Amino acid sequence: MTDVLRIENLHVSVADKPILRGVDLELHRGEVHALMGPNGSGKSTLGFAIMGHPGYEVTEGAIWLNDVNLLELEPHERARLGLFMAFQRPVAIPGVRMADFLRLAASNMRNPDRQEGEELIPMRQFRKELLEKMKQLRMDVEFARRYVNDGFSGGEMKRAEILQMAILKPKFAILDETDSGLDVDAVRLASQSIAEIGRKEMGLLIITHHDKLLEHNPPDRVHVMLGGRIVETGGPELAQELHQKGYDRIRAEHPEAAEAERAMRAETAQAP
Repeated sequence: MTDVLRIENLHVSVADKPILRGVDLELHRGEVHALMGPNGSGKSTLGFAIMGHPGYEVTEGAIWLNDVNLLELEPHERARLGLFMAFQRPVAIPGVRMADFLRLAASNMRNPDRQEGEELIPMRQFRKELLEKMKQLRMDVEFARRYVNDGFSGGEMKRAEILQMAILKPKFAILDETDSGLDVDAVRLASQSIAEIGRKEMGLLIITHHDKLLEHNPPDRVHVMLGGRIVETGGPELAQELHQKGYDRIRAEHPEAAEAERAMRAETAQAP
């Protein structure tokens, strides 16, 4: 049976302000879905809600991983079940080396019942696997000795996220604007790297404004979010249209969502 991530009528508020207003989405393992939309439309909010960020309150709806209700689980429990999110702005963790961080995280992913103090993946086995993945991603071995995201450039942070995904091998990965802040060559390398680490073995939800990150990861479905709802779904040609022509047609054909978008922007502008 194929693993399924299913989102049903999801409503999410942040600081008591409604952001998502009824999102439905179904992603099967092995599929690539792109989520596109203007700034402030709720794309990142969806990712954070799936992962269980405490600042994002689910007021209605459900999120299921197969038959497990994710809303009943803490973020780390969702991660151990096979969920992963690559952040638009990853945080730095000074004092924690990449290799140590990845070894602990991978041990917990592969043994979800592992308790603190129990054995980790044997060092020799993990080191071999880590070096193989870093070679595949064309990363310098010194990278593993650096502190997590501490002093990293934007491109290094994004590659570190892809390395994490390669090691953790999640069932489903949410990539929140992995192309943000990268030049064209870096985006192409990121796209190629995502494809090379075995993306066919996971379900990918790629949140992006552009179509370049999809170059090596052609989407099975492209969803357009506007005003906190998915208003249109299509194939790869929809991503190309949005990249070339923007969202004028989408707004014209979905006036209620466009009005919700204007209201959300007005609230944001008035916020202290």
